[in-house]
Amino acid sequence: MIPLNDTAMRLLLAAVVVLPLLGAVAALLPAPPGLRGRSPEQAALRHGVTVTGAVLAATAVLALGFDHERPGTMQAETDIAWIPALGVRVHLGTDGVSLPLLLLTALLTFLCALYSYHRPPEGPRPQAFVALVLLLEAGTLATFAVLDLMLFFLAFETVLIPMYFLIARWGGAGRERAAWKFVLYTLLGSVVMLLGLLLLGLGAEGGPTFDMTALAEDGGRGMTHTTQLLAALAIGTGLAVKTPMWPLHSWLPDAHTAAPTVGSVLLAGVLLKMGTYGFVRIVLPAVPDGIHTLAPYLAAFAVTGIIYGSLACLALARSGAGGDLKRIIAYSSVGHMGFVLLGIATLTRTGVNGALFANIAHGLITGLLFFLAGAVKDRTGTTDLDRLAPGGAGEHGAGAALYGRAPRLGGLLAFGAVASLGLPGLAGFWGEMLALLGAYHPADGLSRPAYLVFMALAALGTLLTAAYLLVVVRRVCMGTPSAPGTAPAPGATLPDVRGHEFAAWIPLVVLTVLAGLWPAILLGLTDPAVQNLLPGVSR
Repeated sequence: MIPLNDTAMRLLLAAVVVLPLLGAVAALLPAPPGLRGRSPEQAALRHGVTVTGAVLAATAVLALGFDHERPGTMQAETDIAWIPALGVRVHLGTDGVSLPLLLLTALLTFLCALYSYHRPPEGPRPQAFVALVLLLEAGTLATFAVLDLMLFFLAFETVLIPMYFLIARWGGAGRERAAWKFVLYTLLGSVVMLLGLLLLGLGAEGGPTFDMTALAEDGGRGMTHTTQLLAALAIGTGLAVKTPMWPLHSWLPDAHTAAPTVGSVLLAGVLLKMGTYGFVRIVLPAVPDGIHTLAPYLAAFAVTGIIYGSLACLALARSGAGGDLKRIIAYSSVGHMGFVLLGIATLTRTGVNGALFANIAHGLITGLLFFLAGAVKDRTGTTDLDRLAPGGAGEHGAGAALYGRAPRLGGLLAFGAVASLGLPGLAGFWGEMLALLGAYHPADGLSRPAYLVFMALAALGTLLTAAYLLVVVRRVCMGTPSAPGTAPAPGATLPDVRGHEFAAWIPLVVLTVLAGLWPAILLGLTDPAVQNLLPGVSR
C-alpha cells in the first residue's frame, strides 16, 4: 500500500474523473507538429492510449492509497456546493463497492485504446473515435464516483451520446437502427428514473437532499411505504433498462451485434454495470421498505432472464439457425446479469456480495469474449456460426477450425467460454454461487419457498449456459481446415494471436484466474461496504 493523505486521495479521485474529459477535448484539437508521427490519425490513437494509460495509473495509485482496513468507509471525499438553490453538490468518494468498478473501467478502456492503436477502427476520423471513447470513460467513471443523485443522473446519461455515435458511425450492418434503439430504450428508462430520484431526494427526512450518503443513513425513515415503493419502482425501472433486465433487454443484442469491437467490450464490460451499481448504491439503502416489497418480482424477472438468455443462445448456436457469435455473447449477458439481479433481490449480504463479484467477473470475461469475437471476424470476415462451423463457407471456403488454424486464438476462446459458464477456479464461479446461496436463505420477510424455486431455476440456467457455450466452442474451434487426405487449402491457416492482441487480452485472462483462485481480494473490499449499506442484515 502507498500511504497518501486525504488531500492527495481527493485530488487523485478528481483526476480520475476529469482527465478523460479533458483528453476528449484535446483529441479534437490539432496535434503539435512534433507529436503527429506518421499522420494525425496515428497521433489521435496514440493520444487515446496515453490518456487512458494515465487514468489507469491514477486509478491504480488511488487503489494502493485506499485504506483497506476501512473499505466500508467512504474515502477520498470531495464535497463542494455546485447549485446551492437546488441543493446539488459536487460530492465524490469511493468505497469497497465502487473502487473495483473504477479499476475495471480504467483497465478496459485502456485495453480498448491499446487495441485500437494497432487495429484502427474502420470508419470516419479516428480523432472523433478517440474523443468519444474518452467521453464514455469520463461518464462511466463519474457514475461510480459521484455521491449526489443529480450528478449521478447526469453521468448516467452522459454515456448515451458517445455510445450512440460509436455504434452509428463505426458499427456494422444495421448500426443506425441498433443505435437508435439503444438511445430510445435508455432515454425512456432514464425519464422514469429521474422522477424516482426527485421523489427520493425531495421526500427525505429532515428536508430535501440529493446526497446519497445522507439518504443511505436515513434509510427511508422520512418516507411512507407508498413513497418508498414508488421511488424504488421508478428508479429500478431506469436502472433495469441499462442492466439489462428481461423484458427490457431487447436493445442489447442489436447494439452488440452492430457495435465495433471496442464498443461491444465497453458496453458489456462497464456500461451494463451502471444499472446494477445503482441498485446497490441507491435503492437498497435509501428505500429499503420499497425494495423489500419489490424484491420477489425482481428475482422472478432475474430468473426469467437467466433461462431466457440461455435458451436464446441455445437456439442461435444450433446448426442452420444463422446465429451470430456476437449476438450469442450478447444474449449470454442477459443471463449473467440475471444472476447479478438475483443476488441483489435476496437483500442479503451474501447475495449482494455475489452480485458485486459477478459484476466484475462479467466485465472481465465478456470483455475478453468480445475482443475474441472481433478477432475472429477480422480473420475470417464473419461471425456467422454457420460459416464458422466445419464445412461452413468462411472467407476461404472452410469453417474457422481455430484449434487447427490459429491454436492460440482457439485456446483463448475456449478459456473465455469455460470462464463464462462458471467453471470453479475462475472468476465466473463465485458470483453465481453466492447469488444462489443468497437465494437459499433470503432476507427475513421474503418467501423462502419462492426463492428456493428461483434458486433451482437459476441453477438450471447454469447447465443451459454450459450447453450452449460448449456447442459454440465445438463449432468454432474444432474441425479441420481441409478435407482429410488432401493438402491444406490456400489460406487454411489464419494469423494467430498477435503481440498487441496478447497485450490487450492477457490482463483479462490473468485477472479472471486471480479472482477465481483468490476471491478474498474482491470480497474483502465489498463485504464491509455492503454491511454499511445493509445495516441490520446478519447474513
